[in-house]
Amino acid sequence: MQQTLNSFADGNALAEALATRVAAELQAACDARGKAVLAVSGGTTPARFFKALSVKDLPWSKITVTLVDERFVPPSNDRSNQKLVTDLLLQNAAAKANFVGLYHASADTEEAVQLATTAIAALGQPFDVTILGMGGDGHTASFFPGGDRLADAISMTQPALVLPMQAEGAGEPRLTLTLPVIVHSRLVVLHIEGDGKKAVLDKALGDGATADMPIRAVLRHTPINLEIFWAP
Repeated sequence: MQQTLNSFADGNALAEALATRVAAELQAACDARGKAVLAVSGGTTPARFFKALSVKDLPWSKITVTLVDERFVPPSNDRSNQKLVTDLLLQNAAAKANFVGLYHASADTEEAVQLATTAIAALGQPFDVTILGMGGDGHTASFFPGGDRLADAISMTQPALVLPMQAEGAGEPRLTLTLPVIVHSRLVVLHIEGDGKKAVLDKALGDGATADMPIRAVLRHTPINLEIFWAP
């Protein structure tokens, strides 16, 4: 497993370095294959990174942005990851990028998953870059401790690209990419900030059950091209 920890003085320095790293990977993909796919996560942590990436000079019309996971709420909802990405990333130069979301207006998450699966499958595999976050409980994507579909979602023999997820710590019902989609990406980045998150990471890197801290499913997968970006 190739795993690199990149530490920065503060969140602004991290955001610019991560944006530069991701931009280089997306440019290389466009040069090599004529297109690129970037999967991003929600939450408060990526805001500065999204803004920094949005102004990068890239062939954005050849780049598709999608989501690692999503709450089952419409894009008008402030809890929507799609809304976050639209407001902060798909601006400036990046306004020309294509976007494929996971949310679809439907009767329930099972139907939404079917629609999302079709959309994600059309992007092709592997993705070029996948950006993950991590919660204080050790979750990533919508791989929550106690999640009703956690075992399925983190199984490397899982053929599904997208699964629904409900968990006590998740709030709304979720839709999430499965572990194989994430770890097979050409570059996987774990973006975390704060001493608390670093302590969670250190614990996750130690012994313990994957189900207790599902980020371990990513950290323990091999082979994987994983880079960790952290700032206090």
